Amino acid sequence: MSRSTGASFRGGRLPPKGDRRRMRVGLLGGSFNPAHEGHRRLADLMRRRLRLDQVWLLVSPGNPLKPAIGMAPLAERLAGAEAIADGRRIVATDLERELGTRFAVDTVRALRRRFPRVRFVWLMGADVLAELPRWRRWTTLARDVPFAVLPRPSYNHRALSGRAAHRLRPFHRPGRQATMLADAGAPGWTFLPARQMDISATSIRARTARGRSSSPGV
Repeated sequence: MSRSTGASFRGGRLPPKGDRRRMRVGLLGGSFNPAHEGHRRLADLMRRRLRLDQVWLLVSPGNPLKPAIGMAPLAERLAGAEAIADGRRIVATDLERELGTRFAVDTVRALRRRFPRVRFVWLMGADVLAELPRWRRWTTLARDVPFAVLPRPSYNHRALSGRAAHRLRPFHRPGRQATMLADAGAPGWTFLPARQMDISATSIRARTARGRSSSPGV
């Protein structure tokens, strides 16, 4: 297995015109509405299990599959992601805004052009794998970047018996080969056994809304 060379990007500032350093980077995309401890734990676990140099939290300017109503401004969501990142091993960025992309397939292709020597892995929970066939040109995305999937309560069976897992079954790698995923490239994916994290941005927003409605004067 080849080793990464060169320093990681620091402070959340990625080179605007790209870079030719060699690294392994996990891409964790999402709305981060809001960012929370589950995102940080997932990013850190994936970084260690896949032996990645960094994980980039790609804060989406607007998720095509989510309603705009209730979506906090990008600057607020990015600030929340930066608060859970350390700027060294986990970096929060609004690269999709800079790139002008909204779909993962376009983002990955733009990043591969900008950072040609970086080995990317797309990170997701089982809930995302279950809905992957709804993503634009998802089979093209699977040919462009390997996936690493973590379990999520109530989604695992649906994800592993779903259309995406069935279509990609020939390219599945067992969890014990996870450290080879970035270097092996696409197509390829693994489902990593791990303690399930029952926390979501949806539940946090719901608790926040309940708290506001029960506050005096509201």
